[in-house]
Amino acid sequence: MKKFLLAAGVLAGALSAGPVLAQQSRVGDWTIEKRTQDTHCNASRGYKDKEDENREYVIVITYSEKAIVIVMIYDGWEWDKVGEVLRADVGTDDADIMKKSKWEVMDKTTVRGIFEYDQSMMDRLSKAKRLSLDFEDDDEDSIEMQIPRAGEALAALKFCEENRK
Repeated sequence: MKKFLLAAGVLAGALSAGPVLAQQSRVGDWTIEKRTQDTHCNASRGYKDKEDENREYVIVITYSEKAIVIVMIYDGWEWDKVGEVLRADVGTDDADIMKKSKWEVMDKTTVRGIFEYDQSMMDRLSKAKRLSLDFEDDDEDSIEMQIPRAGEALAALKFCEENRK
């Protein structure tokens, strides 16, 4: 749960003393929330993968009319340099989304991608079951994250954005 809050805080730019939820709903194992200290709503999902030493995976997605922000947390990563910009191809189980996209290292287990808003990217994400990052020259740190029910979660995120207080 701390990683969900950290990721949401990363999206907002800073953490406050504690999470205060103004709006929250669930779609399967996704949490859709608009916290009072955040400008926009977030959709987040976390899980442990038994096939990967029970490591924890977390994804947080938010967007505005100008940008789409995706935060990915994987406790198998050990990034050294906070602020380092990595390049990765982004794709889903059935579509390439973006080649050589920029991902910023937020801490040793977290990267964040900020993209210009593109409805076709949102459409591809909503149809996906998996989201992958294929880092340049670094197959060891490349990742595939499970995002079941992404379409429903993104629809709920859109509803939250349209009705945020």
